[in-house]
Amino acid sequence: MGFLQGSKPLRHVDEWDEFVQRRYTPGRSEADFRHYDAEANPKIAEFYRFNHANQTLDYVLRKEKQYFGLKRGQKSVWEAAEYLNTLVDDSDPDTDVTQIEHLLQTSEAIRKDGHPRWMVLVGFLHDLGKCLCLYGEPQWGVVGDTFPVGCAWSDQVVFPQYFRENPDAEIPKYQSLCGIYEPNCGLENVHMSFGHDGYIAQVVKPYLSDEALYMLRFHSFYAWHHHGAYQHLENEKDKAMLEWVRKFSSYDLYSKGHSKPDLEQLKPYYDDLFAEFLPEKMDW
Repeated sequence: MGFLQGSKPLRHVDEWDEFVQRRYTPGRSEADFRHYDAEANPKIAEFYRFNHANQTLDYVLRKEKQYFGLKRGQKSVWEAAEYLNTLVDDSDPDTDVTQIEHLLQTSEAIRKDGHPRWMVLVGFLHDLGKCLCLYGEPQWGVVGDTFPVGCAWSDQVVFPQYFRENPDAEIPKYQSLCGIYEPNCGLENVHMSFGHDGYIAQVVKPYLSDEALYMLRFHSFYAWHHHGAYQHLENEKDKAMLEWVRKFSSYDLYSKGHSKPDLEQLKPYYDDLFAEFLPEKMDW
């Protein structure tokens, strides 16, 4: 079973985020948001078909080796955000804010509710790893729900039927409950499907707290923090960090409808915030 070549890309990289937001709309029942209709969401279904078929353990290990060494030069946070801004698709009539404005919407919502400054920073940083698209990575390898590889997939991962096309389905070791891992080994010791979450967490790992890094690395791991899957891999630290990830998830999901932020007015605050926690430039 070979790798799928190419894909039908989403019209815009944020269409996946909008799909996630819709399925987790507050007040919807478990049955409502676990109903994924490939006919009703053909582009999203096609996206996940490629994602689930190609995110093998071997693929993830190769991508971690390629990117986690952080050999793509140094950038400040603002430079990384400006670089990410080139992802905006001018042909998308439903998108009238830049990537920086998306980040500010999340961080400003966190700030407004009086959370710690480090959490405001996480709000700004959390999607910067989407610059992987600008490095030439396909969207199915950058965004989407994340999940462990090298062990059995949970049926709580979106569109689980598409894992049938993944070559790891033919490897018995990878289809056991814990696979290549020990029970309760801790999620920090698990290889997650590759994407923007793990990449940005690696970039800022030397500088931020465990709470911040969990928010960054696991904010797309909905099977865990929304559905309680993969508890057999959790350790005590994961259990303690889970509430922080859940707290952040609500801002990640529901801040995009907020008013358009004024970058010029907000920039001095964020200059101070970045300087408090991060060096002027970081390795990417």
